[in-house]
Amino acid sequence: MLRLYNTLSRQEEPFAPLRDNTVRMYACGLTVYNRGHIGNFRTYVCLDVLRRTLKYLCGYGVRQVVNYTDVDDKTIAGAQKAGMPLREYTDQWIRAFREDSARLGIETPEELPRATDPENMQAMCEMIRALERNGHTYTRDGSVYFKIASMPSYGRLARLDHAGLHAGARVDVDEYSKDDARDFVLWKAAKAGEPYWECNGTGPGRPGWHIECSAMAVRLLGNSIDIHAGGVDLIFPHHENEIAQAEGATRQPFARFWVHVEHLFVENEKMSKSLGNVYTMADVVARGHRPSALRYLLLSSHYRKQLNFTWTGVEQAEEALRRIVDFVAKLDEATGDSRNAELEAAVTRAREAFRSAMASDLNTAAALAAVFELVREGNSAIAAGKMSAADARLVRDAIEEFDRVLGVVSLRRAEDAKPDVPVDEIERLIEERRAAKKNRDFARADQIRASLAERGILLEDTPSGTRWKKK
Repeated sequence: MLRLYNTLSRQEEPFAPLRDNTVRMYACGLTVYNRGHIGNFRTYVCLDVLRRTLKYLCGYGVRQVVNYTDVDDKTIAGAQKAGMPLREYTDQWIRAFREDSARLGIETPEELPRATDPENMQAMCEMIRALERNGHTYTRDGSVYFKIASMPSYGRLARLDHAGLHAGARVDVDEYSKDDARDFVLWKAAKAGEPYWECNGTGPGRPGWHIECSAMAVRLLGNSIDIHAGGVDLIFPHHENEIAQAEGATRQPFARFWVHVEHLFVENEKMSKSLGNVYTMADVVARGHRPSALRYLLLSSHYRKQLNFTWTGVEQAEEALRRIVDFVAKLDEATGDSRNAELEAAVTRAREAFRSAMASDLNTAAALAAVFELVREGNSAIAAGKMSAADARLVRDAIEEFDRVLGVVSLRRAEDAKPDVPVDEIERLIEERRAAKKNRDFARADQIRASLAERGILLEDTPSGTRWKKK
């Protein structure tokens, strides 16, 4: 039974979907005014592992929604500065996010809605209308606000002190300081030069940031969903306000589980433009690292623990991942004649340890430890000639089972399948090197190996022939 830490209750709870064996999960996506950074992708990689655990270990169906916030203070300001229409401006960052997500092996959610899609704008207006009917709003100067005093349960997710709520004090900006709970804007009256829409006869304007996610979640997943997820920085005010809006409109519990991923630090510092440490996928690749190594690093620590990103850490992740991939390749060299009962027991232990770790609030660090224990025992068996082809298949099946959740080995294979040097050229040079060695032209053979290494391709000579891999 999977257990997840629920921010709402501040404890681990057994998880199962509410209905029809399908998990309905919403995650706050990127605000698309810039390229996503590695801190954003820590959240999305961890949530991808949650999704994969639900599908491949628990056997549930998953209907996941990850939105794009393509209209808010930041996107509007960015579009104005760039002199571009809002939709065109945000399109470029959505494309970049999709490319980076694919390079990190993140499975594509079932729904990727944009706030400005007409059906979502309609859903926001309908939710605001329901909130008005239920007595949770008021209007000032053409803008509609949520009245927090109308909801006694407001603040339970963030554990806010009700004595500190600023009932009646309004805030118009989309993001504001922590613990400064005020009546927040649902619909902003239009300002000169800003894009606007019509809603409920209140005049031209645009939605506030918070209403976007509530409306899209309810429209696509229903009034009550199983999991709502995001980074810890969203607990207040965004997620607190989402609950108020959804439950104020539907009068039903909004999300049963709230899952939050902790911050990513860079060299023990918070990421900030002033420090120059806001790194993107492109920055990581430019430093000679592969996306699969970054994915490995981002899931190497428990999602509820702060993770410190360092360039040394990426190199260590590369070495750890290479150890797993090299071991899988060595399984082809298994030469033992009979089944190894000790190895079969090791596979059983690894499977049990892996499943137990993931079922315990997605403990990826412990799950990886189980993988490496199997790699260690497998390498010992190969070295001793005590692994048969049947044993190798059993071990390979276990590694592939683990990787359906972790997604690092398959990502590395996909990278290897698209090397910077064309595959047919690599194979031609391997054959030329083989012929050179046969003719005792070792200088030419070494030259071919060195030339490929300079281009990021390593050759390994094995009893079954020469194989290649990317650095």
